[in-house]
Amino acid sequence: MSLPPPLPPPLPLGADGYPMAGGVTRRGTGPAESARANRGWWDAAAPAYLAEHGADLGDVDFLWCPEGLREADAHLLGDVAGRRVLEIGCGSAPCARWLRRAGAEVAALDVSGGMLARAAELNRATGVPVPLLQADAGALPLADGSMDLACSAFGGLPFVADARAVLTEVRRVLRPGGRFVASVNHPLRWPLPDSPDPEDLRVTGSYFDRRPYVETDGAGRTVYVEHHRTVGDWVRAVIGAGLVLTDLLEPEWTPGRTQTWGQWSPERGALVPGTLILVCDLPG
Repeated sequence: MSLPPPLPPPLPLGADGYPMAGGVTRRGTGPAESARANRGWWDAAAPAYLAEHGADLGDVDFLWCPEGLREADAHLLGDVAGRRVLEIGCGSAPCARWLRRAGAEVAALDVSGGMLARAAELNRATGVPVPLLQADAGALPLADGSMDLACSAFGGLPFVADARAVLTEVRRVLRPGGRFVASVNHPLRWPLPDSPDPEDLRVTGSYFDRRPYVETDGAGRTVYVEHHRTVGDWVRAVIGAGLVLTDLLEPEWTPGRTQTWGQWSPERGALVPGTLILVCDLPG
């Protein structure tokens, strides 16, 4: 199992329970810096994040995106009964428990010990236990060809410096004929303001500016990193990893859904896409 280096002291939290950012910039970061920062951020942010979004995510449910698309309706993974499934970036693992209840043999992986601690609590509370693994997505602690399916619902991929390396690892652990499905921030979100208000829909940056979004603390230490890739970048990463891009989805807002989630809202969701879903197959 491969983990980032030991973390520095816990991050100071703001009044909202999330780690405080001393500064924000756009600059390049490497895999180790991204992994170390995001592991610490999610460890610190886990209680606030789950308090804010846990009811929407559910304890035994599979929500692909803030638009409200659920695997129970989308069937992107197909019939999971009896299949070996890996969830990457599982958080509190509601998707993994949903898969387990649907009959799959599941392993749930996340880099954050804080998230996995809550996942363990929910395993006990729901009576739907799934094995939990703490590891970086770029070094999956699994044997070659050991999984039938893999999935990631906004987990891991937006926070890694080298998406192709992660996809190559996913390819390695999939058996021939396997499938990987992942949802990520829609690349169109990056040049627009981080606001749910449709009145704020204006271009404030370049879609082609691939420098990561970086938050630092008061001492200038990197504490959070999110990476931007264009649609074409994602397609090339999938193909470069040896997978076949079977489908590319941009979910529309679910009718009747009223939740606002960060920059996602019903009003904004009616105008522009917020999520990109990659459906990738490994040739048999």
